[in-house]
Amino acid sequence: MITSTNGPHPIFEPILAELSEQHRDEVLAAFAAVEYGAAPVPEMQMLALRDATLRRSLQRLLHRVGRTLVAVGGTAWTSGYRDDIAAELTAAGWNALPVIDRAVLVLVLVHSVAISRSQGLLSGDTWTSAYPTPAEELFRYAQPGRGDVRAALQRLRAAGLVQLAPTRGRGSVGGTAYLPGPQLHRLTPLARRALQHELILAAAPNSPLATAIRARRAHSRGES
Repeated sequence: MITSTNGPHPIFEPILAELSEQHRDEVLAAFAAVEYGAAPVPEMQMLALRDATLRRSLQRLLHRVGRTLVAVGGTAWTSGYRDDIAAELTAAGWNALPVIDRAVLVLVLVHSVAISRSQGLLSGDTWTSAYPTPAEELFRYAQPGRGDVRAALQRLRAAGLVQLAPTRGRGSVGGTAYLPGPQLHRLTPLARRALQHELILAAAPNSPLATAIRARRAHSRGES
């Protein structure tokens, strides 16, 4: 949506008109990079990411199309849906993953991120992990047949939600293992926190932290 046949989309013109020609090009280039790039963009690569004033202009462009800038690791940027837009899309059931895909994704996140973090092997608020989930682990815990799990993994890879990683240790099938995919970097802090809570509820439903999460949710809904 960044361009039309005659240049930048008219929806962006009021914002771009405030910029010099050079800064206009910088902001448009950064827009394309964060929207369409497969991985977060290091801010040192683009002026519109490292300059606070131009970054505000970029943020305004993204806001026009329901998107927002998302910081990754303090030195890189990508884009994702604004929280209000994400809530509307979720309520409408837009692009919901099949149940089997969600189950497999949760297993990858639990084994590669949640467990590793609970063991002190990972720190910080990130989906980056050096601890892949072997394919055999997914087959062990998933109730459907292996063919269903393989199909789910293919769909999740195509969506950028999981990615292949070199296997570590024994017991993986065909030398394959999986890590969280780059699309998870597009989650805003609020969406990231919600997903982390879901992981806690799935991995340790009887833990004090899970109890606290359920209590907060009940309170927010006004339940007694």
